[in-house]
Amino acid sequence: MKNIPTLYEWAGGKEVLEGLTKLFYEKVLQDDLLYPVFKNMSAEHTRHVAHFIAEVFGGPALYTQGDSGSHAKMVAHHIGKLLTEEQRQRWIHLLLQSADELKLANDPEFRSALVAYLEWGTRIAVINSNLTDNPLQPEAPMPKWGWGEPGGPYQSEE
Repeated sequence: MKNIPTLYEWAGGKEVLEGLTKLFYEKVLQDDLLYPVFKNMSAEHTRHVAHFIAEVFGGPALYTQGDSGSHAKMVAHHIGKLLTEEQRQRWIHLLLQSADELKLANDPEFRSALVAYLEWGTRIAVINSNLTDNPLQPEAPMPKWGWGEPGGPYQSEE
């Protein structure tokens, strides 16, 4: 495969990611473990999270430019929340459940990259949730996530 798509492109782009986070946060608000953490989220929260993921996955700068966010601002939202390992695991479970329901790309390479990112990001969120100050400078770069190994989506040998 000569032109390997970004994870953003392979997932289906902005509308797909916005649909994913919308469905996901509907589940979160019905979940006894996660509801207390998210009950006061803004009306724009689901879109901001979709745009953050889009940008991290190689899409346009929807979060940093369109939503006026930054990696440091995303981290700041977690400071002092005291998230637990159980909440982290439930968050991932509900997001992957939502991805399955929406029939988000489910080839092994994409799912591996998605799960790896969710594991990495949620573990950092838990660490930051136990801090009192943001460890990132305002100009900290956005994370960028790619395919990992072997690189690119699964393609049959045909």
